[in-house]
Amino acid sequence: MFSRRQFLQSTAAGALLGGSPLLARQLRTIGAELYTVRTILPKQPAETLKAIREIGYREIEAAYAGYDRIAPAVQGSGLKTTSIHLDNTLMNPGKEDELARAIGQSRQWGFAFAVFPYLPPAERGGLDKIRGLCDKLNRAGEKCRAAGLRFCYHNHAFEFEPMEGTTGFQVMIDRLDPKLCGFELDCFWVSVAGNDPAALLQKLSGRVPLVHLKDKPAKTPVRYKESVDRATFKEVGNGSLDWKAILAAAESAKVEHYFVEQDQTPGDPIASLRQSFRYLSHLNY
Repeated sequence: MFSRRQFLQSTAAGALLGGSPLLARQLRTIGAELYTVRTILPKQPAETLKAIREIGYREIEAAYAGYDRIAPAVQGSGLKTTSIHLDNTLMNPGKEDELARAIGQSRQWGFAFAVFPYLPPAERGGLDKIRGLCDKLNRAGEKCRAAGLRFCYHNHAFEFEPMEGTTGFQVMIDRLDPKLCGFELDCFWVSVAGNDPAALLQKLSGRVPLVHLKDKPAKTPVRYKESVDRATFKEVGNGSLDWKAILAAAESAKVEHYFVEQDQTPGDPIASLRQSFRYLSHLNY
């Protein structure tokens, strides 16, 4: 009989040869970002959500704006309401009451996470703007925590532009209070900005409860703006990102929820969601 030591050595050797099922991991739950289906969801909410559920998705991320119109369909779909993107304007001075109402309503709808989704270009411009944003995010995160919601910031590419010997994203890492504001890491935009999503996940271990999954072609030029060609957005597994490395890093970094999001699709967005799900649900990492 094998000793414990011999057993561990044999399984490690099998893993090196790519043959150990004991070490294979797969995503247990995959969510869908409803931004992917924004062109069809308002017209056919029940049918669209049913199709998402039938693919195999079990949870969703939604947008606060207009959610009240689809809430009954979501409730009847069996999909879990996990994360909601708030309007970015709710963090601005004078919007405190509106923010409080949005937080309360999001809790009533059953969401566990609220996310700051996007800083408009007109509000960018230098590290001082990023520092000011961080202060607003910390305050909003404190309000969310008091209401029982967890708060996160969703990145794009502009945060990674080098300036003054650092980047806006590094300023955010340093200035955001981990107890008040985590990150929803968008792997696509991290890569578009010339960074390795797996390495960044490792760096941010414990601070990234949510991730967005979408792919891009090889040799996509590095850029720090969102003005990419619509064909740059690919289904997961239909591009160049190393998903085995990314998902392994995400698990190690204690990521809790994974959302497929494809900003632009070549045709039926449901077909693109199906393709991404098929790839992810069969991927061992």
